[in-house]
Amino acid sequence: MNTENNKRLAKNTVILFFRMLLTMLVSLYTSRVVLSVLGVEDFGIYNVVGGFVTLIGFLKSAMATATNRFLAYEIGRHDVSQLRNVFSMSINIQIIIAFIILVLAETIGLWFVNTQLNIPEDRMLAARFVFHFSVLALLVNIISVPYNALIMAREKMNIFAYISFVEVGMKLLIVFMLQWFGFDKLKFYAILLFCLEILLRFLYNLYCNLKFSESKYRFFWDISLFKTLVSFAGWNLWGAASTVVKGQGVNILLNIFYGPIVNAARGISYQVSGAVTQFVQTFQLALNPQIIKSYAADDLKYMHQLVFQGAKYSYFLMLLLSLPVLLETEFILKIWLNKVPDYSVIFTQLVIINVLIDSISGPLMTAAQASGNIKLYQGVVGGLIILNLPISYLFLNFGSSPEVTFYISIGISFIALFVRIKFLRFLVKMKERDFYNDVFLKIIIVTFVAIIFPLLIRFFISTSIYRLIIQILISIISCITTIYFFGLSRTERINIVKYINTYQKKYFGKKC
Repeated sequence: MNTENNKRLAKNTVILFFRMLLTMLVSLYTSRVVLSVLGVEDFGIYNVVGGFVTLIGFLKSAMATATNRFLAYEIGRHDVSQLRNVFSMSINIQIIIAFIILVLAETIGLWFVNTQLNIPEDRMLAARFVFHFSVLALLVNIISVPYNALIMAREKMNIFAYISFVEVGMKLLIVFMLQWFGFDKLKFYAILLFCLEILLRFLYNLYCNLKFSESKYRFFWDISLFKTLVSFAGWNLWGAASTVVKGQGVNILLNIFYGPIVNAARGISYQVSGAVTQFVQTFQLALNPQIIKSYAADDLKYMHQLVFQGAKYSYFLMLLLSLPVLLETEFILKIWLNKVPDYSVIFTQLVIINVLIDSISGPLMTAAQASGNIKLYQGVVGGLIILNLPISYLFLNFGSSPEVTFYISIGISFIALFVRIKFLRFLVKMKERDFYNDVFLKIIIVTFVAIIFPLLIRFFISTSIYRLIIQILISIISCITTIYFFGLSRTERINIVKYINTYQKKYFGKKC
């Protein structure tokens, strides 16, 4: 059974990898053009206003996590009747959440945009326009959460890949339309993204209705199930709120203290880190349903194996992709953007370091969610993460430069990682010592060994496209070699060779 799970995991990872690669390339291109067309100021306005809408929508994130967990859990238990009930009840709850968010957004949210954000007076009307359409896009996304969760729980990752072809095609069309028409480009951009959201939601929902009988919505109300879902989501609400506050709350602080230009630089840094982290998120997206299902089937040994390998491989993949970016950030941004906003280089480097730490935590978070016993876990970890906002405010208020917010985030992420490891000892009986030996120790060794040759390249060759190409090649070779010999166990190395031989024999008729 575990062999079949591993094959499905490998297949889904490959599918999602190609989906991610396509969306990443288009995202990097469209971001460059959008920045050029909108200008730095309008790009910063969209970043902070759209980010504020995300902040309001933290209720959606909490319920999405609960929906993902309970759908995957019922599939793992093979309880079709309860699966259908969970789906229908999730739709009911998402409608309630959408209504609450609409009220909050158009009252408190609109007041905040009008009175608290640092936006030039002549662009305030456009900022409000962006706000309203961003709220509408969020509402569409909220109602569709159970459909996306069901696709993930059923591990039909190829559907995400197929619909991504539509998404990237439309994003390219949006970029061209911004250049073709002479309307207020910031307003037009908000309208076009809202229309794209509607199209994507329609496609995902249509697929579910055609393929999954449990996605046929019927009005169903069970007060016990409602309490279970809302209670789980309620504790996730604290965790989701802390994550959103860490991201968009600090973004708003930067706007208040430094204005939209710094928001543009922060937006650029997250575009770069987002392109890199999509590889890791792709791997974890394929991994997460199996972690939850193995817990539901009471197969803790396999679950621990998935968590250990997921944490380790996520970091290795992130290191492989981010090392040349970290060492050549300024040159890469100049090639990509031509004109690089102030603070973009240091912001990008720091946010990638932060994501390297967080990549280890992804499978740990899924394991905690799988247990269902998340009250104390979310209370402690969420409390740590939310400290980003008050600590950042104190430093900014005393005149610190904006990059201090990233240093604070890195420190708190590091502490939260160890707290998560400690909690999993009680939640899923995971042994801390095994995690430190099998995952953390190998991560440290690989990092210090892999970085040696890339650093020498940076110190002894002057900045140029020639150095960038060499840096990428050396970084990849250094990371892969170091990971293979220092990061993997003997069993893992044997399994990798077996997988390579299997695929070579299948497609090329020979072994390596």
